Amino acid sequence: MPRKLFVCCVSLVLCLGSLPLFSQQATTKPKLHLQLRNAPPMRHGLDSTSIAEGLKASTATSAPNQLPVWNYQVLSTRDGNIYGGNMVGANPATRGTGASVNVPSQIVPVILKFHTIGVSFNPTTGKIRTRPGDTTFDPTVPDNACLAAPNNVPVDLLRKSPIFANAKFNFGGTDVGDTQYTDAFQRANFWSMIDRANYHVRMAPVRVMEPLVIDVPAKSGLALSGSIFGACSSLGIVDINLIDQLVVDATLTTPGISPKTFPMFMLYNSGMSFGDPTNLGNCCAGGYHGINPVTSIAFQTYSPFDFQTNGIFQNADDTVILSHEAAEWMDDPYDFNPTPAWGHTGQVLGCQGNLEVGDPLTGNNVAPIVGKNGFTYHFQELAFFSWFFGKPSTAIHGWFSDASTFTTDAGPPCQ
Repeated sequence: MPRKLFVCCVSLVLCLGSLPLFSQQATTKPKLHLQLRNAPPMRHGLDSTSIAEGLKASTATSAPNQLPVWNYQVLSTRDGNIYGGNMVGANPATRGTGASVNVPSQIVPVILKFHTIGVSFNPTTGKIRTRPGDTTFDPTVPDNACLAAPNNVPVDLLRKSPIFANAKFNFGGTDVGDTQYTDAFQRANFWSMIDRANYHVRMAPVRVMEPLVIDVPAKSGLALSGSIFGACSSLGIVDINLIDQLVVDATLTTPGISPKTFPMFMLYNSGMSFGDPTNLGNCCAGGYHGINPVTSIAFQTYSPFDFQTNGIFQNADDTVILSHEAAEWMDDPYDFNPTPAWGHTGQVLGCQGNLEVGDPLTGNNVAPIVGKNGFTYHFQELAFFSWFFGKPSTAIHGWFSDASTFTTDAGPPCQ
């Protein structure tokens, strides 16, 4: 999704069910969940033309302060048209050591301090009944309600996850590498083309930054009681416009963050509402990847996301949301890679025409991975390049997604 939102339950659909017990995770399992769904794109005054012109000018001047990207052109067998775009990393045709690319990345923990507590809601109107009260969501301190020692500090769990730490990935009986999940996906994405001994696109080095502390005004957020869901903790709900403003400001003022790095802003057990947070009908984005112009030829990419341990957002535990957003950043960093129209799948209820590899399979996860710390991590299934542009597939086993849910391409353009 262009400055795409990974979005939760804008309708008031609550689903009965429970989540499985994960390694070293609390035993409390929600009885109710919020569903994930799509939302319209939001951008900082940028359109595809201005981005394309800026990137062209940046390339012409060899500007150093940019992400390492490669350009592609592809003839789609779905509609017979030619499409072009940019991806992070090296061209899959690159051979030798030049095929391996690292992007310096940052994890910025976001501490949310709320002064309003939601105690119940009206299932017809979505209106949340509130009272004054203070609640803090802090991913830098131990959480013994939803987690268990020694894996009870959320930011440490994230840093040690296979989003950033190496793990062995195997797709359909083929080892794709001891590496990060998004790199394993990208290697499998172009498996028939790459130098398998050398091709990588890694987020490295990874630095955990000082927290971004947000004192949330009462009108902009609340902590919704976890007892409503039967969950191990409350759910933070904060206006996405407040988050975006402060996150973008942080990308401009935090030393070390620049257009050539990828900063990720870690919320904890919190979603982002579209407008009034006291109505569940406005809840919630779990994450998005964005772009902000720093100059006319330099663009800062970034991604706020929720790291969930309370299970309230269905099929979105721990690193699921970030796996979605980081992979989409990798394959569509500037949010303007067009594709033939596709839709009616995953979180997309209508038609969409962009290279957002997570959207078509929201709710589908790949097999979990047990990290070296003994914690079981979860990742979303992702759609391969050839699903968007048409067969034959360039991917491993001729697949169209990395858990083979898609057995062919997206078919005729969506209408």
